[in-house]
Parts: sequence; C-alpha cells; structure tokens
Amino acid sequence: MVEAVSEKATWFAYFPGDYRWSFNMLIAFAMIRTGGAEMGEIDQVGRRLADCVGDDDRWFREWIVMADHVRGLAEDAEARGCRHAAASHFRRASGYFLLGERFRFPKDDDALEVYRQCVRCLRRATELGDGPVVEYVDVPFEGNRTLPSFFVRAQTPNSSRAPVAVFFTGFDGNKEMNWFLGIEELVKRGVSCLSVDSPGVGEAIRFQSIPLRYDYEVAGSAAIDFLEQRKDVDPERIGIIGMSLGGYYATRCAAMDSRFKACVAWGGIWDYHEVWQRRISAAQELHLPVPGRHLPWNTTTSTPEEALAALEPFKLDGVAQQITCPFLLCHGEDDQQIPLSDALKLFEAVSSEDKTLRVFTGEEGGAQHCHLDNISVAAPVIFDWIADRLGA
Repeated sequence: MVEAVSEKATWFAYFPGDYRWSFNMLIAFAMIRTGGAEMGEIDQVGRRLADCVGDDDRWFREWIVMADHVRGLAEDAEARGCRHAAASHFRRASGYFLLGERFRFPKDDDALEVYRQCVRCLRRATELGDGPVVEYVDVPFEGNRTLPSFFVRAQTPNSSRAPVAVFFTGFDGNKEMNWFLGIEELVKRGVSCLSVDSPGVGEAIRFQSIPLRYDYEVAGSAAIDFLEQRKDVDPERIGIIGMSLGGYYATRCAAMDSRFKACVAWGGIWDYHEVWQRRISAAQELHLPVPGRHLPWNTTTSTPEEALAALEPFKLDGVAQQITCPFLLCHGEDDQQIPLSDALKLFEAVSSEDKTLRVFTGEEGGAQHCHLDNISVAAPVIFDWIADRLGA
C-alpha cells in the first residue's frame, strides 16, 4: 500500500508518494551524524529499491545485503588489527540491520537473526571503539523476566555519582536506535544513560514476548530500582526521556513515580487510542512509521479490533496533571504522524511549574515526526535541557 505524502510537507521525500518508506529513509539519514549510516551506502540501497517502492520483502533483502557487506568490512578490519575502522563499520552494519528488519512481518527466524545481528554489531562497535564505557545489563522485571538495556557512563571524571537519564524508545524503535539518536552527546554533558528495551519494544517483545502495556510506570520504576543500586548513579538526579510513543511512556512514568526529577517528551502523545482509531478508520492509509501489522504483534493480540481495545487506556488526561518535576515537550510543526494539536493538549495538562514547549518549524528544520528531518537542531536542545535540570 502506498501512503501519499502531504502536499504541505516541508521535508524531502526520498520515495515521493510513499510516506512510510520515505520516513524510514529519514531515520537512515539521521543516523549518519552518529556513525550509524553513510550517505553513499544509503543511496546505493535506495537506487536498488527505486523500482519496487512498497515491496517490503525487497526492502528487507536490500538492506540486509548492505548490512552483510559492511559487517564483512568490519570483520576484515578487525582481523588486520584495525580496531577503529572495525568499530566504524560494525556501527553502520548495526544501523542497516536495524533498518532492514523494521518492515519484516511475520517476525520469523530470518527476521530474528537479523535483529540479533543489529544488537551484536553495535555491541562490538562499542567494545572496539574509543567512545564512552558501555555496559550491557538486564533490568529485573516482573518475576524472572528482564528488560535488556545498556548503561553508558557519563564522561565526568570529577564525580563518582553522576545524574542519569532513562531513555525509552517509541512504538517501533529499540535501545540501539537510541544510541544513534545521540547518546554519546548526552554523556559528554555529564549525564549517564540507561537505554532500555521496554515492554513491546526491541528484545523485550522479540525474545521474551513482553507486550506493549499502558501502565508504563511499571517499567520506569523498575529502571529506577535498578539504578538506585549502582554506586555510579546519583539516585536524587534521575530523569527520563521518551521518543515518539515514548513521549507517552516518559510522561506517565514521571507522573506516577516522583523519583524522576526531570522528564522529556520527545514528541507529544495525548490519546494514543484515538490516534489508532483514526488510522484504522482510514484503513491504515494515514501516515505510519511501520506496517500496520506491528500493532497486533507488539500488543500480542490477534486482530486490529483486539489491538485497538488494548490501546483504550493509553490516554494521558488525568495523568499528565500529576507531573510536578521539570517537563520539556518537543514536537514538530509538520508532524504527519501525531498532530501538533495533540502535543498542545498534553502541554496544557501538565501541572509542572517548570515546563517548556519547543515546537520546531519547517524553516529551522526538525518539523517532522521527532525532528528526524533535522535531528542536529533538536537533539542538542533536549540534551542541554535535561543536563541543566539534572545539575550535570
């Protein structure tokens, strides 16, 4: 199904006429700044896909061909003892495995193996590179289950206990995507980061079948419980960042657990049930980041109707009013997935005395969903704000 791009769009559509494919190319371009992709390699894949737009099987194959090629470069460089080159190649391979797997349904053995390669390649890149210290951890969650995560230490030699931001991705992301959004920039500001595959996301849904849930404070509080046990974390300076649907996760967590001292909604969500009501009523022809089949899959339901019912409590009215910590909401003026009007409702409802709304326009860049059309403008605003509010 081809989803038309809005005539009022203020962004470059790599595949004119198909929003979903074009938006995911924006993700690829956004990852260039953090080493997760390269323009020439993206364009090689794009050219091979130009005559089959909308064919998700072909999307999967072409991105995996590129990912395998770049992983081969990494393995060759590592065998020669060129660890910096190897780290760079492994990082890009991870990004391409990530992109390729996004549209793959069902999540069969091939898809799961590609996902494992995404995780392995980024892990190897961080092991070989000269960036911040990255520690892969499992956050205890409900019995014997865990939320796979990684902890990145703040680059602050003058303090043993640093502030930390819990970083949740959105409806269709993963903890690795958070890395490519600029975690290295955050830790340079003196804020450690716990990037989490939370319920319905990443490894948590793929390998433990932990579904998406409305009461996301269960995951947020589990993250704090884990962080409070670490000797390198200041338990009085824990914040939370959530991107896209993560804007709902972060808002709800900050409202329900006062241990969070700052909250960033990197994209405003007000009533996610209503968002999907509109999408399903339009036969999913509204702009989606991934195929509509993603919703029944990550809610572990069987039909769109059951999935929609599972989203019924995903509403922030009555919740946002309970937030008292500093709150930042960033949204794109021309966001084609979540209208600005939804973000404005959320901002109005938040009770914090210290609350900030930042709307990015087409003229300055960052007007699209989660500012992926110019993340270099938006990410520093977010990271500077949370570093300031956590006293980094």
